[in-house]
Amino acid sequence: MELFEYAWFSDFPERIKDLKSIIMDENWDYKKIPTGNNPILVNYVKHTFKKLKEENKVVEQNQYAVFNTGLVTEKQEEIYAFFQRNRHAGSIPWFFIGWRKSSDRDLMKFSKLPDVANYFQDPIDLIYDTRLDLRINLDHIIDDNIARFPLQLQSIDRAQLSVLLDGTIEDAKKRVRRNYKTAIPQYYDQKIQLLLPLCLSSRSKADLALVVERGNNVYRASTCLTLDMAINNARLIAKPDDEWLKI
Repeated sequence: MELFEYAWFSDFPERIKDLKSIIMDENWDYKKIPTGNNPILVNYVKHTFKKLKEENKVVEQNQYAVFNTGLVTEKQEEIYAFFQRNRHAGSIPWFFIGWRKSSDRDLMKFSKLPDVANYFQDPIDLIYDTRLDLRINLDHIIDDNIARFPLQLQSIDRAQLSVLLDGTIEDAKKRVRRNYKTAIPQYYDQKIQLLLPLCLSSRSKADLALVVERGNNVYRASTCLTLDMAINNARLIAKPDDEWLKI
């Protein structure tokens, strides 16, 4: 179920601003194309709710409902979304009241507060195993995603671009051997994937994120994402720890 099918919000953009004002300080805007509308936080809230609903972690009790946002205040107090039964006729069953800290009196209405979303079963899925082979579909990455590449590279010869991309991926593999945090986990299509930096224009700055998926003792890469797309997916699990995709 989608968030807006579940609950009615009086002014969702303003409620997102309310949430941002009470959680730990973090940049929730895109780096490449800033919008000023906290799009990463909007995406985070919507997808977190959807995952929690799948896991039956949205608690409904005594005409009220609550879910754990997975976000905390500067003092590490958990933040919950708090709802009341929608008394107006219609198909949307709940009405959003506001964001509540775990210590808030309103949450005393619940005998037990729900847990955070769980995106993985085995922590090994979050670490890139450098012992495994990485198989790369260069043609697919380029042909299907050329519009995501830097403008100055979109018009060069495809064979030349393939050589550049192949060398960039080798650099990324060396980088993750030096620092395992280079491989950033993302949640997409109900599975965990890993993101590696593609530094095409300069070795000091990532232009794209290579999507790496684990199979039967082998990794496969056949697509890439813009950094804004990558951060949307990665932030669902945790705030990226490596510099190349930090918010």
